[in-house]
Amino acid sequence: MWRRRSCAALLACMALFAVGAGCSPESADEFDPPLAPGVTTHAVRIGSSLALTGHASFLGLQTLQGANTLLLEVNEQGGVHGRQIELVAQDDGYDPPRCLMNTQHFLVEQNIFALFCYVGTPTTVKIIPLVQRARIPLIGMFTGAKDLREPFNRYIINVRASYYQETGAAVEHIVEQLGMRKIAIFYQYDAYGLDGLRGAELALLQYDAAPVAKSSYIRGTLQVEHGLERILESDAEAVIMIGTYEPCAKFIKLAKAAGKNLLFYNVSFVGAEELARLLGEAGEGVIVSQVVPPPELPESRELMHEVQTYMDLSSKHFPESPTSSVSLEGYLNALVLVDGLQRAGPNLTREGFIDAVESIRERRLGKNTAISFGKDDHQGLDAVYFTWIRNGRLNLITDWKEVRQVFKPQEDVVSFPAAAAVDVSDGNTTGGRPGETDAANASGGQ
Repeated sequence: MWRRRSCAALLACMALFAVGAGCSPESADEFDPPLAPGVTTHAVRIGSSLALTGHASFLGLQTLQGANTLLLEVNEQGGVHGRQIELVAQDDGYDPPRCLMNTQHFLVEQNIFALFCYVGTPTTVKIIPLVQRARIPLIGMFTGAKDLREPFNRYIINVRASYYQETGAAVEHIVEQLGMRKIAIFYQYDAYGLDGLRGAELALLQYDAAPVAKSSYIRGTLQVEHGLERILESDAEAVIMIGTYEPCAKFIKLAKAAGKNLLFYNVSFVGAEELARLLGEAGEGVIVSQVVPPPELPESRELMHEVQTYMDLSSKHFPESPTSSVSLEGYLNALVLVDGLQRAGPNLTREGFIDAVESIRERRLGKNTAISFGKDDHQGLDAVYFTWIRNGRLNLITDWKEVRQVFKPQEDVVSFPAAAAVDVSDGNTTGGRPGETDAANASGGQ
């Protein structure tokens, strides 16, 4: 039900943007000649390709809602330098070819000034050549992929911490705080999962360790059984998971049904709130790293005062829609976008906008948190937070000793059940053919 309300609210919001800011083709002729692509005296057009339907729609809808929370407020206050911010969102279903098609449409037909709030690694890395050729800013992506950070690209602006930073911090805590060295990795077999896999392996190397098992599943499927069997056959104490919420939820439910007291750790892209909802009671003790603190927690307001501003604006513009760490990240992406537009001045150009974002220094979000960029630094934040599910709710981890008390050393290897049907969504999903594919036999991450 909440998903239908959220989607309806976002569609209404997009309609409001189209009517209020004059983004229809008929109204474009009424504007003065453009100052730069996607810019008129009255508006600036921003394009976003993200999953609004399909198996990653929670991530796309929440990212869009968070960004629109601020953009609606800015437009109500008169916009930036008298210009309304038009956010044109296109659904790509977390499918790289559709994302590429949407981006080409933005560049050729939609007269877009900048690309914004793309969701996912396999989708976003697909458009890097287009971004470079068009010299169009790409800002605030919901992905921590290394390919969007190295090699340095002037036109790509990240706000969040990377997957390497998330997995590096996680391995440090798992090894040093929890005393576990037998760690397996379960990953989505595409650019996203392979990026997380590499980050986790590099982190383990710092401790002269390697994964005790590795397995994967195919993006867009729930075929996790074969990958789970491989990990259960190992002597793993913990599993690093690089995936999306539905397959990760199914994997965890099956593993717990098999009697294993494993530690399950997920990177932020899993969508912590949706993962917790799908897992229900099976979510107890599951750990998720975050690049922003969960906005609904009171202690998050102490870590980041901007959380309170976001919650107030969310209640105003999306009163019936839930908030999440994903939507807060979308809001912070919009904060950087608006700050950059403001600093760029009334004579807006793409190059001037990038220069303006690079001038953001120590933009305070809280007592110990600030966004900073530079000429050679296009990642605004480095913070990584850790949460775990307790009694069906996400909680910040403040003392890893408490986590250690929950997980005891493994003594017995429990055999994998021959077949199982696990409820991982609003309906019943039954496991089918195995989706694990060896890296040596795969042909790419698309």
